[in-house]
Amino acid sequence: MPDLFYTMQKSCFLDQKLQSYTESDCYPFHMPGHKRGNLELPNPYSIDITEIEGFDNLHHPEGILQDAQSRAAEAFGANETFYLINGSTSGILSAISAALPRKGTLLMSRNSHKSAYHAAYLMELETIYLLPMAAKFGISGSIPPVFVEQALNDFPQINGVFITSPTYDGIVSDIQAIADLVHARNLPLIVDEAHGAHFSFSDRFPRPALKCGADIVIQSLHKTLPCLTQTALLHVNSSRVDTGLLKRFLNIYQTSSPSYLLMASMEQCTRFMQEEGAERMEQFTELLDQFYKNAENLRRLKVFHRDSCSDETCFDHDFSKILISTGNTGLTGIQLYHMLLQNYHLQMEMSSGHYVTALTSLMDRPQGFQRLISALEETDRKTRPSEPVRPDRLLTAEMIYQIPKPGMSISAAIDQNSDILPLKASTGHTSQEYIYLYPPGIPLVAPGEILTGKLLSTISQCRKQGLSITGPTDMKNENIRVVKL
Repeated sequence: MPDLFYTMQKSCFLDQKLQSYTESDCYPFHMPGHKRGNLELPNPYSIDITEIEGFDNLHHPEGILQDAQSRAAEAFGANETFYLINGSTSGILSAISAALPRKGTLLMSRNSHKSAYHAAYLMELETIYLLPMAAKFGISGSIPPVFVEQALNDFPQINGVFITSPTYDGIVSDIQAIADLVHARNLPLIVDEAHGAHFSFSDRFPRPALKCGADIVIQSLHKTLPCLTQTALLHVNSSRVDTGLLKRFLNIYQTSSPSYLLMASMEQCTRFMQEEGAERMEQFTELLDQFYKNAENLRRLKVFHRDSCSDETCFDHDFSKILISTGNTGLTGIQLYHMLLQNYHLQMEMSSGHYVTALTSLMDRPQGFQRLISALEETDRKTRPSEPVRPDRLLTAEMIYQIPKPGMSISAAIDQNSDILPLKASTGHTSQEYIYLYPPGIPLVAPGEILTGKLLSTISQCRKQGLSITGPTDMKNENIRVVKL
């Protein structure tokens, strides 16, 4: 019998490769949250329609789609909910565009998705950044409320606040305390909770932002719940943002041909969570508890535990995001990532300088968790004790993510004439492009920021470790566009 995993790697057509991957024994510790489980949707071609009689119009819902969105609002605890068939990206763009005046000032967490930066560009916003604390595991921690308070005091021109919680690593900020500070100035708080759609269905997870007073919350159903990729929800929780204006921007940023297949998946996901969510979440948390208990026996590999969230650097943690540090193995994160894939056919969500991330959901199966812990135990046994990893190999979030010196706003920089320079010779110039580590897509530098020697050194280290650098027009990442002097 042929090795299906090998066949999957060799397939050259997308549809064939997808089919081979599905038939292989490769286990998905990555998005989407349905984990290739079947909620018994019909053949996708059979339900792929347009806005025909009786099926409503997402951009002017009055019937079945309006009812579906109302049911979603009830399930997630919002005043009003909108379907997003262009992912959380369209929700973030719409929320920021509706909440802030053109050329206004946005206070935002630096570890925000690139769509928030794109909204700042389109609305010509000035941006003020909140840099997360550095957590113990070498990852970005929470945004302390005191940071928000200080920024609001220092910059009275701020028109709105945007916070990412949870982060890609599952770190949650104290949204209740932040909301109180923001609302004391009668400003809107937008929370990118793309990775926390499951919070509403079990008290074992952090409190959802909707219950903490956020005005607008964006959630990706496909990241942690059984829903198709590209599905998300935008929840409105107050009157601080004009809903009419929000609808206008949703019509701008979303396709005029919304997929009924995606919307049917969202409706089915909501119904599934209402009917079976509580029981399935209980089973899921039991599997997680057992995994973390088994992981305590690892000697050199280390697994991040929510008990580490005991100080201001980490307010809370979503323990469905399993972070596995290479610890004292002498490996880098990307080496462990490839070992788990090639030797054990376990597809992780991402790798960083010193750890890998496994994303889990209530659709994960016991055998998946067993395969992961068995692979980690075997890897742990096979690795020999090593000296602490050299600083040039251990790239922590604190080292990678710093806020470069601002030169001008994002929109002002992008709209200037440009020069193309070798990246290694761009020190002192103002960037006209983003440079991201992807995933998760957080900028190392944004347009309008001055390129520094330290930043270029960090980028060089990331590239040497095989981490994915994206953003520049030059796909080889050798050149960068800068503002013309």
